[in-house]
Amino acid sequence: MSEEDIDIDALEKRMDGALNALRSEFGSLRTGRASASMLDPVTVEAYGSPMPVNQLGTITVPEPRMVLVNVWDKALVNAVDKAIRNSGLGINPQMDGTILRLPIPELNEERRRELAKVAGHYAEQARIAVRNVRRDGMDRIKKAKSDGMAEDDQKFWHDAIQELTDAHIGRIDAALATKQEEIMQI
Repeated sequence: MSEEDIDIDALEKRMDGALNALRSEFGSLRTGRASASMLDPVTVEAYGSPMPVNQLGTITVPEPRMVLVNVWDKALVNAVDKAIRNSGLGINPQMDGTILRLPIPELNEERRRELAKVAGHYAEQARIAVRNVRRDGMDRIKKAKSDGMAEDDQKFWHDAIQELTDAHIGRIDAALATKQEEIMQI
């Protein structure tokens, strides 16, 4: 095994994937401000299979505390309404023909703290994913060592992987701090 087998770009891409997944999860957390991505986890039973809301209508955010869902198929308006009500988002849609108005209520202090904890949990999952990628890289170094890699090269790759890990964990912590600040903002 040679240094070429330790692909730092592939490791970085996998760590970036964990960071992108975290940002996506953060986007679905309700912060008291309207966001089209807050409906991403909501699925509707339509045409015989579960479908995300964004494939059944246009989602817009006309003002900071309002989301509009313009359902394309009039027959599915009630199903979309029911799915949003049952999603656990704490939103009660108001029907207006094929348009559903979703007023976003203010969050109370207890719910804010709860959401901050959920954000922390998401961040920890991302840190674990980054550490798993790091472990895979370190395993490759160990394999290369048994195949005769020089000690200086081992140290170089070990330091490079650790530096990459530290940078990604720093980004995760920064994203978490930003999200928690956004959640706690009144």
